[in-house]
Amino acid sequence: MEKTVVLYPGLAVSHFVPTMQLAAQLPEHGYAVSVALIDLGVMEDTIFSAVVARVAASMPSVSFHTLPGVEDPLKLTLDIHFIPRYLDLLRRYNERLHEFLSSMRPHAMVVDSLSSEAVVVAKRLGIRCYNLFTSSASILAAFSQLPTLLPYGGENFGELGDSPHELFSLPPMPASHLLAEMLEDPESETYKTTMGSLCWIMEANGTLVNTFESLEARGVAALRDPRCVLGRVLPPVYCVGPFVGAIAEAKERHECLVWLDGQPDRSVVFLCFGSIGAESHSKEQLREIAIGLEKSGHRFLWVVRAPVNDMEKPFNPSADPDLDTLLADGFMERTSGRGLVVKLWAPQLDVLRHRATGAFVTHCGWNSVLESVTAGVPMLCWPLYAEQKMNKIFMVGDMGIAVEMIGWQQGLVKADEVEGKVRLVMESEEGRELSARVEAHKKGAAAAHNNGGSSRLAFAQFLADVASLQDRARTGEGIPMGLSDA
Repeated sequence: MEKTVVLYPGLAVSHFVPTMQLAAQLPEHGYAVSVALIDLGVMEDTIFSAVVARVAASMPSVSFHTLPGVEDPLKLTLDIHFIPRYLDLLRRYNERLHEFLSSMRPHAMVVDSLSSEAVVVAKRLGIRCYNLFTSSASILAAFSQLPTLLPYGGENFGELGDSPHELFSLPPMPASHLLAEMLEDPESETYKTTMGSLCWIMEANGTLVNTFESLEARGVAALRDPRCVLGRVLPPVYCVGPFVGAIAEAKERHECLVWLDGQPDRSVVFLCFGSIGAESHSKEQLREIAIGLEKSGHRFLWVVRAPVNDMEKPFNPSADPDLDTLLADGFMERTSGRGLVVKLWAPQLDVLRHRATGAFVTHCGWNSVLESVTAGVPMLCWPLYAEQKMNKIFMVGDMGIAVEMIGWQQGLVKADEVEGKVRLVMESEEGRELSARVEAHKKGAAAAHNNGGSSRLAFAQFLADVASLQDRARTGEGIPMGLSDA
C-alpha cells in the first residue's frame, strides 16, 4: 500500500509556497503527496491563483485536487475581517475535506496554520494530523500563550497602545504590535474567532515550523518548556526550516539581475515590500523614500507598486504604477545609473543572492526574512501588517539581524530616516557588525540541513513519528490523538 500524505495549504502565497517546499521533500522519503485545495474562485487576489497554477505545473509528482465547491462561498479580501471570513469558509469545506480524506485514507495530513480547524476533520477519521506553521518559532510561542492571557487590568489589547505585554520566555511585546484582529473588542466576532483559531494549533499531533534552531534559540526553548502555556502541554514541535528556494524556475532572467551584474559587490540596497505591501504606501510615502534614497548616495533597486488612492476601491496589486507621477520630480533622471526602479515585481530570492546586494528594506514577512538570512543580507525593518510587527521585535532584538525604520507606526517614514538608516547599514561599524551576525546565521541555516543538522534531525523525527503510528495501526493498537501523546 502506497504511503500518502495530504497537504491542506492556506489561501495565501506566503503560506502556500512553504507548503509546496515541504511537498517537494516528502517523495524523497517514500511518500506520495496529494494537495487538497479550496476552490480558488473565492480569492479576489488573482496572484495567488497564478502561483498555484505555476507551481502545480512544475510539480508533476504531486497530485493537486480541488475540493467540490460549496453553496454561496464567501469572497476573501485582505482586510480586518479576513480571518473570520476565512475560517467560516474553511468550516463550509469541512464536509468536502472529510469526503476526500475518506476516499484517500492517507497516513497523515499536514494543514497550514491558517487552516488548523481542519484538524477536527482528520481526528474524526483517526488520521494523524500536523500543523505547518509558516512563521517563526517565536511567533508560535507567542500565539500559543495569547489566547490564555488577559490584558493587564482586563483592558482590551487595543487600549494598551505601546505598553509592553509580558509573554513567557519571550521579549516584552508592545500590545500595538499584535495582530490587528487581536486589537479589536474582546466581545467582537473578529477577536473571538482569531483567538479561537490559535487554540486549534495545539490540538494537532505536532507542529512543523519553518525555522532553524540556532536562529531562534529563545523561541524554541520557550516552546519546549512545560511552563509555556499554563495547564497545557504543547504537542511536539519540529523546526524543519528554512524552506527557501524557487519551486517553479523562471524561463528568462529578469532585467534587474542583468543590471545588478554591473554593480560592485555588496553595494546595492534592495527595497521590496511583498505582494501586497504597497497597499500601505501612500504617494507621499513613496516620495519620501525616493528623496531618502537619493540623499543617501547609495545604489538601490526598488520594487514599486501603485498605492491605493481611493480607499473605497479594492487594492489591485497588479495596477501599473505611474513612476513619473509617484516619485519626486526628476528622481529617475538624477539617479539613473546608480538606481533602478522596477514596477510590480522582482525575483526577490535571486536579487538577495546576488553578490551586488548589500542590504534589504523589508516588510518583515517571515519568508522574506528567511530568504535574506540564507543569502547573508542584513535587513532594515518596515513592518506593515499581520505578524510582521511582532517579527520586527525578534529580528532587531534576539536575532540581531536588522535595524528598525522609525516612523512606520505613525504612517510615514521620513526621507531623513531612510537616508540615515541606509547609511548606518551600508557605511558604519554597526552595519558591519550587523552583516557579520547575518553571515553567521547564514552558515547556521546551511548547517541545519547538513547531515546531523538540527532541521534534518527534526524532519527525520517527524517522519519517524508518522511511521510509528502506521506500524501501530497495522498491529491493531489504538492511535492516540490530540494532546495526550505530546
